[in-house]
Parts: sequence; C-alpha cells; structure tokens
Amino acid sequence: MTGVISLLPEGRQGLLAPPRPGDGSFGGENVDGNPAVDGYLAVGGYAPLVAPDRLLDRIAAVGLRGRGGAGFPAAIKLRAVRDAPGPRVVVANGEEGEPGSVKDRWLLRHRPHTVLDGLRLAAAMTGAERGFVYLSDALAERAVRRALAECPPELPVEVVRTEHTYVAGEESAVVRRIDGGPALPTAKPPRPFESGVGGAPTLVANVETLARVAVMYSRPEEAEVVAGAHLVTLSGAGAPGAGAAGAGSGAGGGAVLVEVPAGTHLKVLADLCGHGRAEAVLLGGLFGGLYGEGWADLPLDHDGLNAAGGALGCGALHFLGPEDCPVAVAVEAAAYLGAQSARQCGVCLSGTGAMTKALVAVAHGEAGYDTVAKLHRWSQQLPGRGACGLLDAAARVVATLLAHFSDRVDAHCRSVCPACEGARPEDGRRFRVPVP
Repeated sequence: MTGVISLLPEGRQGLLAPPRPGDGSFGGENVDGNPAVDGYLAVGGYAPLVAPDRLLDRIAAVGLRGRGGAGFPAAIKLRAVRDAPGPRVVVANGEEGEPGSVKDRWLLRHRPHTVLDGLRLAAAMTGAERGFVYLSDALAERAVRRALAECPPELPVEVVRTEHTYVAGEESAVVRRIDGGPALPTAKPPRPFESGVGGAPTLVANVETLARVAVMYSRPEEAEVVAGAHLVTLSGAGAPGAGAAGAGSGAGGGAVLVEVPAGTHLKVLADLCGHGRAEAVLLGGLFGGLYGEGWADLPLDHDGLNAAGGALGCGALHFLGPEDCPVAVAVEAAAYLGAQSARQCGVCLSGTGAMTKALVAVAHGEAGYDTVAKLHRWSQQLPGRGACGLLDAAARVVATLLAHFSDRVDAHCRSVCPACEGARPEDGRRFRVPVP
C-alpha cells in the first residue's frame, strides 16, 4: 500500500481529505496538482479573523503541540512572540531534515493554501508584520508561489529556498538562512522568539502545526480531534515497492503518509500499511531511537513514547523486519548524522565519529566489551552538548540500541553477524523515501 490514508473518525476531514472542490472536503484546494483557491474558500478557508486572542486560547485549551519534532506547546511559542516588543515575524518552516519524513513536503505541495492560511492566523495572533515560507523542495516551492499568486496574503510573505540538510530546519539555522547566511545553527540564547529574523522576535512554526491551526479556525467543532492527530510517515520492513530484500539492503522503498488520532498503537499502523512482519521500529526519523520488544503496544503520542524512553519526533517511523539487524541500522543512522554535522561543534564531530567507529566495530564482530562500555558512556555524556539536536539524536540511537538489543550487541561481540558481515556506513538511503 502506498499513498495517503486518514484514520480519523468518520466525518473528520483533517489534512488528508481527498481534493474535491466545493463539496465540503477541507482538502479541496488542490486540483490536478495545482493549487485552486476556490475549493479552499468553499470550505471556509481564509475566513475573516475575529478575536485572535480567542483562537490562541482555543489552541492552548486543546493542547496543540508543534509538529517539528520537539512537541513544544504551540500556544506558549505564540504568546512568547506576541508578548515581545515588535515588529515581529512569522515563519512557516517546511524544511524536513529528518530522513524518512515526507509530511511537510506533501502539505506544501498539495495543501499550500492551508499552510498559508495558518501562517496568516499565526501572524494575527502574534501581531507579526512579515511572513516567510522556508523550504528546500522545488515542487513545494512551485506550489506555494502559485498559491500566493492566486490569493495574495494580507501580510507580505516571502519564499526562501535553502539546501536540504539535516540541520537546515533547526530554528536558529532557519533564521540565519533567511537573514542571508548559511543554514547552520547558532548558539542559544537568544532564541528566535527573543531575537530572530533581522533581530525581530520571530515565530518559527512547522508547516503541519500551521495547517492544523487553519483547520481548527475553520472548523472549531473539530479542534480537539485535529490538535491531537498526527501526520505519520511509515516505511521499512515490507514497505511497498521495496519488499523484504529491498528493506534489508537499505534500498529505501515506498512510504505511506497516514493521519492518525493520538494514542493509536504502532501495531495498528504496521498492520494497516503492510509492515506486519516488523520486529522493531526506529522512531521519530532518527531522533527517537530504536525500540524492540513491546514496540507494537506503543501509543503514537509524545507522552506515551517519552515514557517508554523513545520520542515521536517528526512522526517518521521506520520498521525493521526479521532480515534487518538493529546494529546495522544503528551504524547507518550514526554515520548519516555524523556526515550531516554542521561541523561547528568539536564535541559533535568527535562524538558522532567515535560512536560510528565503535558501532562499525560491533557490526563487524571486531569489538570487545570495552567498546560497548564506551558506547554506554558516550550515550549518557554527550546529549545536550551540541548547538542543535544532531548529537542528541546520535546518542539516543546508541542508547536505545544498547537498552533494547543488548543480547544482539553481546552476540556481535562473540561472533560475526551474517546480516552485518561486510556492512559499511551508508549515506542514509535506508531511511529516504519518496513523497507519495
């Protein structure tokens, strides 16, 4: 199975409703791949804004969290920018750094008016006078520019294109790139809500977050359901277009984009999308870590996954089948993160390099228990020491590998694993999937 699927309750349109202009489907803004504003207006899009503080209160009441990966409460970020001295700026962040995630590019390509409407509403709630759409995908840029031409916004909105990298979507990197510099993180504080684009207080919000704000404003009766739902990208074991051999070889494969209610168990998603053979899962892109026994009962929400020692992140889930070795997956994840380092923090360069080298030794059956002890120590000592979350992601991959697959790691120290024999760090292609 490929494409997009909604698991929301019957009658709830969410963000993945099929494009049917004028019939009441919220997603009816896209016809033949081109933005069509008439369909979006027909379902209440771009409605006149009345009492923006009331919308902000609604966002706080339903507990909408940001969809960029950290899951920070959206209302707190909005209020922080609103309460800062103006002028203010709002940014729709559509740069998906996590490999395996397609949701933001899909929204920008197929629901650009929804995102732009959310950006407009965010500007009204914060008092911002300028807006930006930040992205790296060429098709997304074309769709957004067409949408802006179809319905010019009430505030000036610029589209800024960047090169795709893991760190380019980090909020301080977003600000730095918009200001004309490289898309690399900066030291914090200050954070963008304090001093962002051009020194102005800036809201950097993920495009899915903004799209959910737009739906909540257009359909207040669905606010709670919409705020709790997530767009999730599923790939890996048994992925359509890959097959078992393709998934095991790291050849990538198909992806399914699913909108799911909060709390949906991962087993439901695995069965629905053809990953029923999976024995483990890599959570949150690369940020959430590896999870083995018990993964099927994990609930798809921030609190549930955090309590289990994982993280939802951007909602990209990569399933591992019987032919996949979690050690090999960890090698590729750590190597990819090391290659994507901004090379601004010495501890990140040395830390990701050391962990990758040690993991390669484990995969090849060349490591002793002293190497495993070092991995344990690094996984505990390195988080929080980099300027962005890249080093944290690498450390979490190692920590969760050791926590959930200690028997597999021990076995690698005693003999060569057939699945890992000859394995080498790859470029992350195992996790890269096309936009459905």
